Amino acid sequence: MSTLATSLYIHMPWCVKKCPYCDFNSHQQPRQWEPEQYIDALLLDLDQELAARPVNEITSIFIGGGTPSLFHAEHYARLFKPIRERLIGKREIEITLEANPGTVEHDLFSAYREIGINRISLGVQSFDETVLKRLGRIHAPQDVTVAVAQLHEAGFKCFNLDIMHGLPGQTPAMALKDLQCAIACQPSHISWYQLTIEPNTLFAAKPPQLPDESVLEAIETQGFAYLAQQGFERYEISAFARLGHQCQHNMNYWGFGDYIGIGAGAHGKWTCPKTHRIQRVLKYKHPRIYLNAADKVQLCEPITPEDLPGEFMLNVCRLLNGFTAASFRAATGLAIEKIAPQLAQAQHRGLLQYRQGHYQPTPLGMMFHNDLVALFLTGD
Repeated sequence: MSTLATSLYIHMPWCVKKCPYCDFNSHQQPRQWEPEQYIDALLLDLDQELAARPVNEITSIFIGGGTPSLFHAEHYARLFKPIRERLIGKREIEITLEANPGTVEHDLFSAYREIGINRISLGVQSFDETVLKRLGRIHAPQDVTVAVAQLHEAGFKCFNLDIMHGLPGQTPAMALKDLQCAIACQPSHISWYQLTIEPNTLFAAKPPQLPDESVLEAIETQGFAYLAQQGFERYEISAFARLGHQCQHNMNYWGFGDYIGIGAGAHGKWTCPKTHRIQRVLKYKHPRIYLNAADKVQLCEPITPEDLPGEFMLNVCRLLNGFTAASFRAATGLAIEKIAPQLAQAQHRGLLQYRQGHYQPTPLGMMFHNDLVALFLTGD
């Protein structure tokens, strides 16, 4: 068995409408909607995963998409039954469901809570109706108000709000107002991240006018200060949490832990404890192909020892707490001396610092994350 923590990611690939900025594996919900068929495919996928990569315990579940809230609690209850029997038992673990305020039915959050989902990540993006329309979102600000009220009524103590900044036409005052509205909802966690134009999206073909660098800098400076003032600790590049409410699933992912991925386009990472050979596993991306495939795995390939430092840094350097020599060895099987020259260069350039046994990205390293990671990509 792998000695690293293992989590489970479940991908639900359909949305009511594809957003123009989205490069995730999401597809417009088909007219002939057969959710039970997809649950069957997920169950087969899980069986194949556990037959190929023996795991007897998971530490968290994250259901992402797409829009997972298009599936009802009864669908997830059917999916959770074998997961609980084989991977959870009677323990309580973090189980997160992504939800869209525009697709949540009136009593659905309480139903999700009853089957064991204990964390919701609500895709708000903005509280400005004009901005939401520019982003192609199907919900309005009042839908968020209703959804949040239902979350509290259903007893969710842990929920996240996804908020974007650097949006078309956005000023620092507008961005700060979005955060103020988010705080008023009393979430335990906020994901606050900058809109980027990704290839193969509608925004890439028809780019909107985004704020210039000086405005983006002012937005981040004011936003970081406000979130800290309100008791939200920044623990990752774009993640902020109240004390004790960090997302455990993403902490495992960013910490280069192992994870099983099931669903169309899902990917996973598996470490063999004996050889420390690490493999990436990718499932068929298009839902139709995934549903019809007898074997759900499209690609399974090892990460070479030369690529391991870069893969490790790509994840852990998103965390403010960084990593230790021991965690580097545990995750990669390599001694910290393997990357000593790159560590020295990163520190010389002010991108990394060494404090109390931890290598941590500096504020400059957080801002220029790609430049920091690039130092380790060759593995020399």
